[in-house]
Amino acid sequence: MTSIKKFQVTFDCAEPERLARFWCEVLGYVVPPPPEGFATWDGFWGSQPPEERDSWFACIDPSGEGPRLYFQRVPEGKAAKNRVHLDVRVGTGLVGEERLAVLEAERARLVPLGAVHVQTLYDGNDSCIPMLDIEDNEFCID
Repeated sequence: MTSIKKFQVTFDCAEPERLARFWCEVLGYVVPPPPEGFATWDGFWGSQPPEERDSWFACIDPSGEGPRLYFQRVPEGKAAKNRVHLDVRVGTGLVGEERLAVLEAERARLVPLGAVHVQTLYDGNDSCIPMLDIEDNEFCID
């Protein structure tokens, strides 16, 4: 029997901590404690060589069930549409106007955090709201 593997989702980005904290708010994730031997993340980053400071950040599901999200600084900006994106599933099991209302409420919560509403897709039964995060990565409220 094949065993299930743990995995993390990695984002290439310009500002790892800022983007990680955005996704903490979106998903209810938390910032893990700093590495052993450091009381704070600032203390850890201050111990690193200048070229490594703030080069990555992570967030985790406090329940331990969801994947770790890892954010790594890269020099190039985003150039094309994501080939993989996250679907934030807030309307599971709902249909029609009830589903749309739940998705729209989540959209309204995320826009003040810096998310961008791309469009609302609704066919009278099913719905999905494509969005952009604070570094223009696509994701959907589903």
